[in-house]
Amino acid sequence: MKYVLVTGGVVSGLGKGVTASSIGVLLKACGLRVTSIKIDPYLNTDAGTMSPFEHGEVFVLDDGGEVDLDLGNYERFLDIKLTRDNNITTGKIYQHVIAKERKGDYLGKTVQVVPHVTDAIQDWIERVAVIPVDGEEDPADVCVIELGGTIGDIESAPFIEALGQFSYRVGPGNFCLVHVSLVPVLNVVGEQKTKPTQHSVKGLRGLGLTPDILACRSTKPLEDNVKEKLAQFCHVPLEYIFTLYDVPNIWRIPLLLKDQKAHLAISKPSLGEWTSRAELCDNLHVPVRIAVVGKYTGLSDAYLSVLKALLHASVACRKKLVVDWVPACDLEKETEKENPDAYKAAWKLLKGVDGILVPGGFGDRGVEGKILAAKYARENKIPFLGICLGMQIAVIEFARSVLSLQDANSTEFNPETKHPCIIFMPEGSKTHMGGTMRLGSRKSIFNVKDSKSAKLYENKSFVDERHRHRYEVNPDMVERLEKAGLSFAAKDETGKRMEIIELPNHPFFIGAQFHPEFKSRPGKASPLFLGLIAASCGELDTVLNPASAHQHSISNGPTNIFINGTSKKSPNGLADVRYNNGYCNGLYTR
Repeated sequence: MKYVLVTGGVVSGLGKGVTASSIGVLLKACGLRVTSIKIDPYLNTDAGTMSPFEHGEVFVLDDGGEVDLDLGNYERFLDIKLTRDNNITTGKIYQHVIAKERKGDYLGKTVQVVPHVTDAIQDWIERVAVIPVDGEEDPADVCVIELGGTIGDIESAPFIEALGQFSYRVGPGNFCLVHVSLVPVLNVVGEQKTKPTQHSVKGLRGLGLTPDILACRSTKPLEDNVKEKLAQFCHVPLEYIFTLYDVPNIWRIPLLLKDQKAHLAISKPSLGEWTSRAELCDNLHVPVRIAVVGKYTGLSDAYLSVLKALLHASVACRKKLVVDWVPACDLEKETEKENPDAYKAAWKLLKGVDGILVPGGFGDRGVEGKILAAKYARENKIPFLGICLGMQIAVIEFARSVLSLQDANSTEFNPETKHPCIIFMPEGSKTHMGGTMRLGSRKSIFNVKDSKSAKLYENKSFVDERHRHRYEVNPDMVERLEKAGLSFAAKDETGKRMEIIELPNHPFFIGAQFHPEFKSRPGKASPLFLGLIAASCGELDTVLNPASAHQHSISNGPTNIFINGTSKKSPNGLADVRYNNGYCNGLYTR
């Protein structure tokens, strides 16, 4: 087993995750099988209880693991299925060590960070690295490890020590360290400055790790004299210093590494499909405008997988994706009184889109706005996709508007409602938050064979999709809702848990209790997202027709994505997207 460690220096947010994913793509293109591990030095055992505002979205794996969003990048780039153990946290390591101590496994010794914690980290890496993640039976050839945070952080010290020891454990020929650092350009002098990277590498070496490769983030390619200076002071060969400068889209990063001959130390990569994917990015011009009506619209990372899935589907339909962020609370009547300008702006955005998506979320803030968005989509025949909570609010809106149950609600938001459309799942816990939801891959069995969702899933009898929820449609209300015209196209294996809803007489109105975005890939668009985009473009019949399904292969590449029509590059090459009074750091854009 070979190991590639990716670390970061100077500042956070340099794109270590994208760099690690891109290295994986390059290795895979060389014919190697690749797996990935993300190390997060925080004390949480997983990301399940963390606010999206603080940490971005919680990505859900097949086994129910609630993990860092970078694992979503790994899965999408490498088309693999990771496990919860592929995300290592300080909380998990200490929990493991303390459990062993309580059992007496250390035979009375004083349990210390070195060697017990550091050994546990190394053992964890070796154990997880051999777990197949690509459908094959044998272990992968290479494991790409990303160390979260920045070199010098206090919380990452045990991991740095462990990885230093690990490099000796596996041997120099089996360990490669890629250090991602920043080479800023000061506007005053217009010169690329190497000192931050020099100090970062000095700190790394002082901790027992020496970089084999420098991946330097900058706004433009490194000048020759700058690379020579870095080679001299960082003790890295000139040919192993690469520039990760700002590019039009995220799919160009592996090509950027290839163009700088990063692959010569490995093998000859075959990146034909990846190249065409990146090339097509600049040539899609017909827009499709989608409103994302949510609670966390101030931070696009909170909906990262949703945005990626929209992007994959837009490319499949050969359209340029335009995303309009609509804060759900701005659609509510209360906002009309308190902030009429925000209210008008939100409704103007909503009424100008081709399709509406309401993603998952928790808490009651903005719920009434989401219900209003679903009502607008239903009454005006606008293509609509509701995910998790988005499906639940669609059920509530239907009950209120069609069944005239004005106080219909979820017990999450009104425990005393007389008409509980959405209820707490019997097996859930109301006292413990972490890891107590219905999580991971579950079967959804189609019981309405001619439904749009069944056709989008190629008329399969069932699908496995990833879940993350505590509340569900009240089974006692299903019959009444069905009689009023709401179709429950798919249910779980018991037939009592509703998985997909549809309005048969609507151009496209679908809700899913699961999260289809987590399994969308650049070459395999999520069927429900594909349906939303196709319906928004007026092309749904073409997608639903099996004879023309081949026309919607996504293998030719991604599209450009513009959010609210404006974007500007940030120092880390991501899009700083201005919305209302803030910036959300999200996607590579042009």
